Amino acid sequence: MEIRDSRILLTGASGGIGLELARQLLESGARLLVVGRHGPALQALVQRRPDRVQAVVADLTTAQGRAAVADAARDFGGLDALVNAAGVNDFAWLEQQDEDAIAALLQLNVTATLQLTHRLLPLLRRSRGAVIANVGSTFGSIGYPGFAAYCASKFAIRGFSQALRRELADTGIRVLYVAPRATRTAMNGAAVTRMNEQLGVAMDDPAVVAACIVRALRGGRDEVYLGWPEKLFVRLNALWPRLVDRALRRQLPVVRGFARPGA
Repeated sequence: MEIRDSRILLTGASGGIGLELARQLLESGARLLVVGRHGPALQALVQRRPDRVQAVVADLTTAQGRAAVADAARDFGGLDALVNAAGVNDFAWLEQQDEDAIAALLQLNVTATLQLTHRLLPLLRRSRGAVIANVGSTFGSIGYPGFAAYCASKFAIRGFSQALRRELADTGIRVLYVAPRATRTAMNGAAVTRMNEQLGVAMDDPAVVAACIVRALRGGRDEVYLGWPEKLFVRLNALWPRLVDRALRRQLPVVRGFARPGA
């Protein structure tokens, strides 16, 4: 797609990858409708380019929040792209997680993403060559200990992207799935950062990830995976999952030490 002057709705724009992505899309000349739960960060984007940015403070897990976003998108004049970047993480052993926290994670990462996309599809159909971009994760292809609920949500988003792409195959709408590897954001707390350092796992800066998403929006690929050797592990896990089982079992004591401190 041509980003300059395109009307792009970006969720999760108030922090992490989403905030950096908003900045880079603006630099590329896009018109942005930014959505998030933290008003000050969104307003800072509006103040940066009031002629090109509008903000909606909304909770996407509620019908009222999604309705407010859909109304704003219509007032925005329509959409050329929807970038679903909102999400949360919770690094812990599943048995230690709270049931309500598990439900909240899945509600935002999966259900709200599907429901918002459903609401906005009529607007996207009116745009020639529209794009729906879903930000997934390497953990949408590799189940990793300590991230069971998060992996479940990102596996779901990968499957959703594939199914929706096939539903829309005879339309002008392109469905893109982008899978970053570990990224240095607030969503990955200090324990995750220390664990990755001990295991020798690379973590990307949000600016690097955002630049890759911008390139993916411009390009013609349907799925983009970031990072090496993570791309290789995705393929290995699809073809020979037992090899990955054995590799991750060797990492298990380290992961358990950070996910279950004192256990």
